[in-house]
Amino acid sequence: MEKPLLSVRNLTIDIPVGGGTLHAVRGIDFDLNRGETLCIVGESGSGKSLTSLAVMGLLGKTIRRTADRMDFDGTDLTRANPRTMRTLRGARMSMIFQEPMTSLNPAYTIGDQLTEALLLHKPVGREAARARAVELLEKVGITAAESRLSQYPHQLSGGLRQRVMIAMALMCEPELIIADEPTTALDVTIQAQILRLLYDLGREMNMAMILITHDLGVVARVADKVAVMYAGELVETGPAADVFNTPSHPYTRGLLRCIPLPGKTERGSKLGTIPGIVPSLVGDVQGCAFRTRCPYAEDACRGDIPRYGSAGHAFRCIHEDGKRHVEEATA
Repeated sequence: MEKPLLSVRNLTIDIPVGGGTLHAVRGIDFDLNRGETLCIVGESGSGKSLTSLAVMGLLGKTIRRTADRMDFDGTDLTRANPRTMRTLRGARMSMIFQEPMTSLNPAYTIGDQLTEALLLHKPVGREAARARAVELLEKVGITAAESRLSQYPHQLSGGLRQRVMIAMALMCEPELIIADEPTTALDVTIQAQILRLLYDLGREMNMAMILITHDLGVVARVADKVAVMYAGELVETGPAADVFNTPSHPYTRGLLRCIPLPGKTERGSKLGTIPGIVPSLVGDVQGCAFRTRCPYAEDACRGDIPRYGSAGHAFRCIHEDGKRHVEEATA
């Protein structure tokens, strides 16, 4: 059996706040193999971006990250010193950030920022690095790529800046790329092109990808695995086909009811909604965090919630419908 490129066990992220401690991420587990795409989905504030920053070692100094294991191809990321992380970031692990204007340095040209990582991590000259930058800019759909190298971030539109970020992440052909809402600033047609590009490059280079999004339409097109996140926990994980065809957690089912399905959703009909708000994660958090919004909630939901299902498709919920869905799918 293939050893995962990235294996995370019991990842926890705590943030000191005025009223105590915010338990932003609470004991999550996942594995990612080479060439696979894992989509982490959930509402804003569920801990998706913090999870990716924890893997990259980019959390703030006041934020506490703990894990039983966070292994990247034999390197223990929980014990890696800053120098080790600098050798990994950009070369073997790259990240596409959600807001390119705050991620690109306004004082440097696009060309300098694109070539920096390649010159730092690979034995190439400046001309070869610039040629690689032009090649990737063209691949992500930027016209007149050569002339863009001398421009500054403020001279580009939001969509072009986002494409520059994607090209920058691919400069060293990393083994793992983390994309945090990588198409936020792009129009719908360009979104599809960029996602297809990332998917194709992943297959071509056997590159693993973690895609963070709240767009289930995107997930359906590119995901091999899906991890549904709510209030800092992974409430359901599994192959994309299983999660979409036999969703077992009430939150997953609620999310799927909120999107129109071609051929199933009647024109003019109302889409589903999830009532209520995400509970506070400051202080002591017990039981199922979704229980205040769940139509199946009962007193037992205030206690410990076990994990059901197999290593392939698993979820955290005591409701019998969810267990039945998984049992039927694996029978």
